Amino acid sequence: MKLKNIAIVAHVDHGKTTLVDELLKQSGLFSAHEQLVERVMDSGELEKERGITIKAKNCAIRWKDTKINLLDTPGHADFGGEVERSLMMVDGIMLLVDASEGPLPQTRFVLSKAIERDIRIAVFINKVDRPDERIDEVKGEIEDLLLELASQSGHEVDLDIPFLYGSGRAGYASDDQNRREGNLEPMLDFFVSDYYPDPKVDKTGPAQLLVTNLSYSNYLGALMVGRIQRGVINNNKQILWMGAEGKSKTFKVTSLQIYDGLGMSIVESAEAGEIVIISGFDNGDIGDTLCAPEKPESLPRIEVEPPTVSVQVSVNTSPMSGREGEYLTSRRLEEFLIDAIRKNVSLKYEPTEDPKVFILKARGELQVAVVFEEIRRAGFELMIARPQVITKEIDGQLMEPFERLVLDVPNESTGVITEKMASRKGKLEAMSPFGEGRTRMEFIVPSRGLIGYRSTFLTDTKGQGLMSSYFIGYEPHVGKMLARANGALISDRAGKITPYALFNVLSSGRQFVLPGEQSYEGQVVGESTRPNDLNLNVCREKHLTSVRTAGKDENIILPPIPHRTLDWALDWIDEDEWVEVTPKSIRIRKKELKQALRTVVR
Repeated sequence: MKLKNIAIVAHVDHGKTTLVDELLKQSGLFSAHEQLVERVMDSGELEKERGITIKAKNCAIRWKDTKINLLDTPGHADFGGEVERSLMMVDGIMLLVDASEGPLPQTRFVLSKAIERDIRIAVFINKVDRPDERIDEVKGEIEDLLLELASQSGHEVDLDIPFLYGSGRAGYASDDQNRREGNLEPMLDFFVSDYYPDPKVDKTGPAQLLVTNLSYSNYLGALMVGRIQRGVINNNKQILWMGAEGKSKTFKVTSLQIYDGLGMSIVESAEAGEIVIISGFDNGDIGDTLCAPEKPESLPRIEVEPPTVSVQVSVNTSPMSGREGEYLTSRRLEEFLIDAIRKNVSLKYEPTEDPKVFILKARGELQVAVVFEEIRRAGFELMIARPQVITKEIDGQLMEPFERLVLDVPNESTGVITEKMASRKGKLEAMSPFGEGRTRMEFIVPSRGLIGYRSTFLTDTKGQGLMSSYFIGYEPHVGKMLARANGALISDRAGKITPYALFNVLSSGRQFVLPGEQSYEGQVVGESTRPNDLNLNVCREKHLTSVRTAGKDENIILPPIPHRTLDWALDWIDEDEWVEVTPKSIRIRKKELKQALRTVVR
């Protein structure tokens, strides 16, 4: 069979995973009686909950006389490392763009990476059935973006790229932008056409493969995934592993698999161009080379863009540690972090002078939250500090990362957003009407100004705003910036929280805790109405007296508290606070618990 390796790439929420669902259905992979789960490629628990793709995944479709290895990639900027890694395995990309929103920051990021690697590009304008579609304008914007990126890259780029139009959800595609019915056969035919090249590989010569992903099977152990660049790899034969720093070891391939539909099938041999899954070696890393023992040649290691935020993570040292989850020792915590960076090329980690505390470096706060949510769900406890941006010193001047922020908001929200951005040191670069009753705004803003901004933005736009950003480089540091305007309400003693105490301190600020929960000295129980911190007694009980009145006691009604998630806590905390994470609860505490040892002045 002929072979094509293609990745589907787009900005978050433009419909990649939904399109892959329909392609799998219409290619005849599922029988008529089979019930297909929605967004079948988002198999992880967190992916299903959040409705986003976090890890790039492979599947294979057979159409006519061709096998198509299809990669579904994440669209969120924090998981850009997954996209960069996926582009190492493919020869063509299908770029999805929303027919109303047009090209957004992640579209630019993906296109620039594809141009760097000389990958063949085609565009599918998705969601053409939206009432606010603007297909011709979006097509023009994509062509302008391609021209701009091509001129910046210095690579030769064919600007005459093919466009398809349709709807992934409704399951149709065609080269006619006015068509609103049909099926996805035109897209499948396009995949197997001569437009996408056959894999650029050497079919003769000794075997060679670059490891681009790691996985694990309960039956086979550690798995290494990659595309064969040269020659043939055989099952049950010896192969040479070449790691970083010149390490190498020969091992026997105990299982050789290829992607088949949504699963994998075992084969005896696979030739150059095929994406394979190999088991038999436990210590492989992304970027290693597997090759024939008689010709040990390593391929260039995968280089992805560096992380822009770092976060301190510590073993749980709070008074309630070990009550709700398994206590995580510093050795086990380090093992978790090492495992996370092995499976994700865009993460980095380093120890600190304090043996209980480590630093994890990532692309953004969402990526950090996902890593720690997985540790939490494994039943462990830990503490996380506020994410910090990674600064550099260039020619004696302190530099910090900056991002271009693109906002698509209702017209009535523009004033409050301009005000909030000014307090976060953002500069308005462009502002234009966009669709009916909406405005598109572009800001240049320091990356640390965006930490914790997402939840505020959604509140300010009443949930109707779209926000995306991309890293543009390092610029001079813009000075100190408070993480939030108001101080914290802090419990001044350990005990059980009472409704009577909470009711009496309602005027002090917004509360984060419920009656009946346990608190300890130094725990943050709410957000103050004033800039400084305030210590409170939230365990006070109503003392009974012998005097009785005719009326009953007042019925205490407390306002609702925010939904306490890891993302919310990381957004809210300041630099002198920890988020205490256990399998059952998320708490915020001061780094210094004793009231006498810390100041309330911020």
